[in-house]
Amino acid sequence: MIPEKTIEELINKHAILEKELSSGSIDKKTFADKSKEYSDLNEIIQNAKKYISYKNDKLELQKILDDKSSDEELKKMAETELDDLENEKDKNEKKLKLFLLPKDEADKKDAIIEIRAGTGGLEASLFAADLFKMYEKVSHKKKWAVELISISRSEAGGLKEVIASIKGTNIYSTLKYESGVHRVQRVPDTETQGRVHTSAATVAVLPEAEEVDLKINESDLRIDVFRAGGPGGQSVNTTDSAVRITHIPTGLSVSQQDEKSQHKNKAKGMKILRARLYELERTRIDQERSKDRKSKIGTGDRSERIRTYNFPQGRVTDHRINLTLHKLEEFLEGEAFDEMIESLTLQAQEESLSNLN
Repeated sequence: MIPEKTIEELINKHAILEKELSSGSIDKKTFADKSKEYSDLNEIIQNAKKYISYKNDKLELQKILDDKSSDEELKKMAETELDDLENEKDKNEKKLKLFLLPKDEADKKDAIIEIRAGTGGLEASLFAADLFKMYEKVSHKKKWAVELISISRSEAGGLKEVIASIKGTNIYSTLKYESGVHRVQRVPDTETQGRVHTSAATVAVLPEAEEVDLKINESDLRIDVFRAGGPGGQSVNTTDSAVRITHIPTGLSVSQQDEKSQHKNKAKGMKILRARLYELERTRIDQERSKDRKSKIGTGDRSERIRTYNFPQGRVTDHRINLTLHKLEEFLEGEAFDEMIESLTLQAQEESLSNLN
């Protein structure tokens, strides 16, 4: 049960905000903040009002059922309404609990996704490329913008590493459960005897941090410039355009050489470094808050095997929630991706509600 006082405070807050926003007497910055708060409350206000009216509504129906003078047809209608009321109350309570859960401030941020080939040699690099294509297709369907930051290709045409920025609506909340080890089981094109090989790639999804989220002191940075490497000939830069940025307090280091401009490489490197430092700080705070427990989902542990893509059986299995979809091709095309994400989100919410209770 949620305390009625808590729900009444939400309803009162909504009414106060409505009055303030219609007064026309608040400045632009305050108006924007209050509009956002009002919009968030608007999504839940009807559930809150119904939750508060539940007791009185139930009492009225119970009076009909207890009244000996009520005819049978009226009592049947009251019983049906009472069942509907109980179901509605449960739904409203769950929705309100989810609304009252502590919000992850990063959920609405854009994201930086890093994919690296793991064990399995060239086959792992091909799988890393398949994963990146999948995220590109998901982004295209959701009208998200994908901006390539850094890419390193393998001899087989796969990817040793790729880093990209994804911008749009609620990116991080959708992709945050992708961090971890993704394993593939399939017969490589080079395999002559038809044996199934197992390879892996790691995925890291980081909320993209703005300067307001994280202050980095210039004195904490060591910036080295060097000549960009490449396959040789004209592809090798003749100027020191490549940049390596090291954050001295943490030892985190980012190298960037995709652009011909040193300035552009530094900007891209800082974007990656800021995201990694922001995630490092978020992880530290999360660990302090939950030393007594570790949530099964959303830990962001990149060493944890989270999913297996089995080509011979045409299935994809998420090991955190024991969900198997026999839709591997659709999943890699981005078609069944939401089905997996919705299940992961629901499970994470259930865990949060259980911890709240």
